[in-house]
Amino acid sequence: MFMRADFIRPRLVLVTTPLPDGEAGAEALRAALGAGDVASVILEAAGRSPDAFQAFAEYLVPMIQDYGAAAIIADDTRCAGRVRADGLHVSGGDIETLTETMGRFSPKLIVGASGFTLRHEALEAGERMPDYLFFGRFGGDTEDTADAADLEMAEWWAEIVEIPCIVMGGRAIESTRQAAETGAEFVALSAAVLADPETAAAMVVRANAIIDAVAESVAA
Repeated sequence: MFMRADFIRPRLVLVTTPLPDGEAGAEALRAALGAGDVASVILEAAGRSPDAFQAFAEYLVPMIQDYGAAAIIADDTRCAGRVRADGLHVSGGDIETLTETMGRFSPKLIVGASGFTLRHEALEAGERMPDYLFFGRFGGDTEDTADAADLEMAEWWAEIVEIPCIVMGGRAIESTRQAAETGAEFVALSAAVLADPETAAAMVVRANAIIDAVAESVAA
C-alpha cells in the first residue's frame, strides 16, 4: 500500500466505454455525475464511426460540463473542437502523436495520454509535459481487480514524477481501493460504474467512500 506522507486524496475519472448511445447512456452518466465527486469523463469511440462518435459526444459533453467535470475526448481532435470539449486524450502510446498534440492544443486544452507500458516510455512521454498520464487501457477492465502492471506503473510514477497520473480500476467497484492505494491522483472507472445504468449512482457513492477510507487510513 502507498504510504507517502504527501498522499493526496484521489479523484474519480469515468471512462464511457460501456455507455450506450442516446438517452439510456445519458441517464446513466447523469446519475453517476450527480452522485458524488467526479473530476472528469473521458469519452472514447468504443467502435463508433467518427460521425456516430461526434453525435455521442455532442449529447454528453454539455451535460458533463454542467456537473463541473472536465469532458475529454479520446483520439479525435476534430470532434473535440466541434463539441467544445475541455481536453484531448491520446491513447496510442505514440510519442510523436503526443508531441504533435501538445504543440497544437496545449495549454488551451487538457492533454493526456496512455499506452506507455514501459517505464522509459512513460518517462519520455512525461518529458512532453502532458497534463496527465493514464495507466491502463480503455475496455481493459475485464477482470474484477485492477491490472497488476497498471498498479505497479502508477505507484512508481506517483512516487517519482510530479505530473499527475490516472490508473484504471477493475470491473468490480472494490478495485477502487487497489487503485487509490497506489498514490495516483486519479482513479479511472468504467464498467464498474457505467455497465449497469441502474446502479451507476450507487457505484459513484461507493467509490468515493472507498477513496475517503484510503485517505483516512494513510493520514492515521
